[in-house]
Amino acid sequence: MRQRLRIAGGVTALVLAAAAPVHADTGFGGGTDGDTQQRAETGADGTVSVTVGGVVFDRSKNGTGDSAGALTSSTSWTPPACWYAPKYTPEQLQAYLEPIWEAGSTGHEWDAEQREKYTDPDDPKKDFNKDKSGKGYWWGSYVNESFPPGWDSCTEDYFWVDEGEAPPADIENAVTPEILAQLAYAEIRVPGTEVTLAPAEATKVNLPTWAWLDGAEFKPVSVTASVPEIGIEATATAEPVSLKIEPGTPDAGTHPASGVCAPAGGRIGQPYAKGKADQTPPCGVTYLRSSGDGTFPLRATVTWEIHWTGTGGAGGDLPDGEFGATQDVVVQEIQAVNR
Repeated sequence: MRQRLRIAGGVTALVLAAAAPVHADTGFGGGTDGDTQQRAETGADGTVSVTVGGVVFDRSKNGTGDSAGALTSSTSWTPPACWYAPKYTPEQLQAYLEPIWEAGSTGHEWDAEQREKYTDPDDPKKDFNKDKSGKGYWWGSYVNESFPPGWDSCTEDYFWVDEGEAPPADIENAVTPEILAQLAYAEIRVPGTEVTLAPAEATKVNLPTWAWLDGAEFKPVSVTASVPEIGIEATATAEPVSLKIEPGTPDAGTHPASGVCAPAGGRIGQPYAKGKADQTPPCGVTYLRSSGDGTFPLRATVTWEIHWTGTGGAGGDLPDGEFGATQDVVVQEIQAVNR
């Protein structure tokens, strides 16, 4: 009987709740200023796209299953904590700001300063750029829903961008295909991959233990992020490239010696077959002592390379990601038979 080691991430499943239709006082992200409320829409082909923070995520090619989880970057890199994207039409911004000013809760002086930014006493038709309605958007900040460090660093006031024009060059983290690729990276979920171990549920001292991954489960996944209002998108793709075996004790040797197994022939490692007991596996471990009454915590970690493509031929690489878990392994002494 084969022993299966399931790499199961420690990520809480993302619950997608379809919000109410967006009204005039809410921006493209489905919430008011700084919100990251979600809304979900099902396309004609049955795929679900989710709008979070002004960005639409297509997760139809993501990893699935109860054990699917998020990647951990192999470097200190993190996706943007906040960003700027189209948020309001002229009419939506007016409907959002005027009730705030009328309530007076923010102070008369502040309200007056704000009115001067968005209104034109000499030509009310130009208030909030209503004369440009349909020809651009007011951009604003959005925040990563987990509120990581730096989430409050996007402090620019709403700014106008004409349709077809780029946002001001001095606005850091204004949404671009590259920013979208980084946000898509954060949405990638890789499948829980089963690593098969042989011999059976308990291995033996000095007997090679074979390990391998089924190619059918070991395949690329991707997420596409887009901002339809301005016609840009990017797809981040995660491709599995290696499996690292850590035996859980220094009294063991790995195969290969580095413990890192590379893919070959559509899988990593080779399945064990009868007659291979004395052979060295291309991917596996040999324990040099018994686990006694306990177990050894073998850890298997898959490394995924990340690359992206985007609007206008943009593209590149992002830091590798890792996903792994541990499994208790019983190691027994080989029993000699005396006659």
